[in-house]
Amino acid sequence: MAVLLGVLVAASFGSGDFLGGQASRHAPTLTVLLVAQATAVAGAVVVTLSVGARVAPHDLVFGALAGCVNIVGIGLLYQGLAVGPMGVVAPLTAVAASVIPIAWGLASGERPSVVVVVGALFALAAGALISRPPAATAHGPDRSPYRTGVLLSVGAGVCLGTSLIFYLQTSSRSGLWPVLAARVAALLLVGATLLVIALRGTRLPFPAGPDRTLALGAGVLDVTATTLLVLAVRRGLLVVVAPLAALAPAATVILARAVLGERLHSVQRIGLLLALVGLVMVAAG
Repeated sequence: MAVLLGVLVAASFGSGDFLGGQASRHAPTLTVLLVAQATAVAGAVVVTLSVGARVAPHDLVFGALAGCVNIVGIGLLYQGLAVGPMGVVAPLTAVAASVIPIAWGLASGERPSVVVVVGALFALAAGALISRPPAATAHGPDRSPYRTGVLLSVGAGVCLGTSLIFYLQTSSRSGLWPVLAARVAALLLVGATLLVIALRGTRLPFPAGPDRTLALGAGVLDVTATTLLVLAVRRGLLVVVAPLAALAPAATVILARAVLGERLHSVQRIGLLLALVGLVMVAAG
């Protein structure tokens, strides 16, 4: 059961990122986010009310802060997946997101295990290998989108890692209320941003047809992954599930290869393998 949960969590997160990135290739990222987050809020309400909890005001505050930072990270990730190679952007985002909490822990006086330190070093080395453009791209006219994708993925990872730090400030007794607060705050932030843009005379089109379906799917998969993680925690299976969940970028890479025909050069494939090993070590440690 634990292994199955871990695989489902990784597949849900990775597939959701793929769908969101695909939708953002044809529709504005902000409107894709609005559709996805509205779906996620609806799912979070159902799950939150089904789990018993004792929530305090500071749990909701830190949850909301996590949601605001998280939605910026997801937006950067979707845009990075839309303009850059998914096989590069997804694992590079995961690497950056894993390093931030470790750095925070070190600054706070924590001393992680050797496994975590070695995994972080693997992840950093992997980031350097993954971000290396192919020889043809490095000196060709297509270098700009590649570089933009790399920069967006690093920014997304920093934001997603920071949101985890905010989540860690909440009480374990608060159940899923911080997650619901995060979703609501994220939805309000995206809605407010779109309103400001509209007041300035620019109306961004909402995803339609297949793009709307992709955005809805991204929101559903995100909530599904979160729910499965909670189920793992409630059953005491997080130790097994977390390392498998860290393989989420692999799902994105596989879909990009199968659906879009993306290819990675040999150095990037080594970096991807190193990233997956490092992320698993960090999660396991």
